[in-house]
Amino acid sequence: MTAASPRVRAAVVGAGGIATVAHLPTLKAHEDRVEVVAIADVDADRLSAVAEEWDIPGRYSDVDTMLAAERPDLLVLCTPPVAHKDGVIKGLKAGAWVWCEKPPVLTLAEYDEVAAHEGESGPFASYVFQHRFGSGAQQLKQQVRDHTLGRPLVAVCHTLWYRTHGYYEVPWRGKWATEGGGPAMGHGIHQMDLLFEILGDWTEVTAVADALDRDVETEDVSLATVRFANGAMASVVNSVLSPREVSYLRFDFQDATVEVEHLYGYDNSSWTWTPAPHRAEDGSAAGWTPQENVPSSHKQQLSELLDAMAAGVRPRASGDDGRRVLEFIAALYESAETGRTVRRAEMKPEGTYYSAMHDPSFVYGSAENTAVSKETVQ
Repeated sequence: MTAASPRVRAAVVGAGGIATVAHLPTLKAHEDRVEVVAIADVDADRLSAVAEEWDIPGRYSDVDTMLAAERPDLLVLCTPPVAHKDGVIKGLKAGAWVWCEKPPVLTLAEYDEVAAHEGESGPFASYVFQHRFGSGAQQLKQQVRDHTLGRPLVAVCHTLWYRTHGYYEVPWRGKWATEGGGPAMGHGIHQMDLLFEILGDWTEVTAVADALDRDVETEDVSLATVRFANGAMASVVNSVLSPREVSYLRFDFQDATVEVEHLYGYDNSSWTWTPAPHRAEDGSAAGWTPQENVPSSHKQQLSELLDAMAAGVRPRASGDDGRRVLEFIAALYESAETGRTVRRAEMKPEGTYYSAMHDPSFVYGSAENTAVSKETVQ
C-alpha cells in the first residue's frame, strides 16, 4: 500500500471477458479496500469502453508504461495464458503483488522462473483457484484434518463441459504454445485444484488423453486414475465434449460420502453430506454441514489475498501450494503421451515435461492414438 491511501492501488492487465465478468466486479465489491487506478490492453477501443464503464482513470496500451507510471500495489492479470509469465514477472519486479488468472503459466519451468522473482516477505504471485475458498470446501477440509469422516478412500473429479467448434476459432485456444494444453489445463484445473485441496498430495497418475472431435492441437478429453499420499484413489475426467455440462466432485470416506455438483461456482446448496449407515444411526452426522454460506468466488479469494498483503505473508494458491496442480497436469500429459504411470517422486526439474506440457512427436487426434479415427465416423 502507499502512504497516500489506506486502500490497495490495483491495476488490471487485459480488458476481455474474464476481466469484465469476474475481476472488475470483484474489485468493485472490495472498493473499501481496493482502488482500481489503471487498466492496460492492446485493443484501444476495448480499453476505452471498459475503462469508461468501470470509471478507471489510468489507461495504457502496454504493461511496462502502466507499471512505471502507476506503481500499483496489486497487479491483476486477465490475459491469455501465453502472456502470464512475462506479466507476472514484470509485476513482481515493479514491486507489485500479482493475482493471475488460471492456468498460472504454461510450464513448470515458467512457474519456477516466476517464483525466483518473489521476495521472502513479498511481493508474491497468487493464482485464481477460487473453488478452494467457499464454505463447503473449507468445511470439508477441516473435517479431513480432524478425521471427522474417517479415512478418505475414493474420489471422483469430473469437469464435463462443452465448448463448440467456434470456441476454438480464437487464435490462441487449443494450441500448446499459447494455451499450454486442452481441458486439463484450461478447464478442469479448477476442480482438480479443489480435489488436491481436500485430499492433499498426489503420488502417481496413470492417464489417457486425445482429441476426439475438436480441431485442436491439444487434447479435448482426458481420463486419469490418481493415488494420494494418504492412500486414497481418484478418477479424474476433463472434457469439452459433454453437452450436459457439470462440475462434480465426490469424496467417499469410511463414514460418509461428500459431493458437490455445480458448473462454474457453488454455494452450500451445491454440497451434500451423506453419512454411512452406522453414522446415520448414531446421529453423529448432525452439524456436518457448514453454518455460514460463503460461495466459491473470486471475491472470497481476493479477500484472503488482501489480508495476506496486509500481513505481509504468502497467500494461499501461491508458491508450492499453487504449483501442485500444474505439476499434476504435466504428469497427466506425460502419462497420456508415454503410456506409463508417472510418479511424483520421480519428477525432476528437467526434461520434456518440465519445459513443456507436450512432446511434439505425440499427435493428438491421429489414427495411431485414437481407436476410431474422426474420418471413420464422419
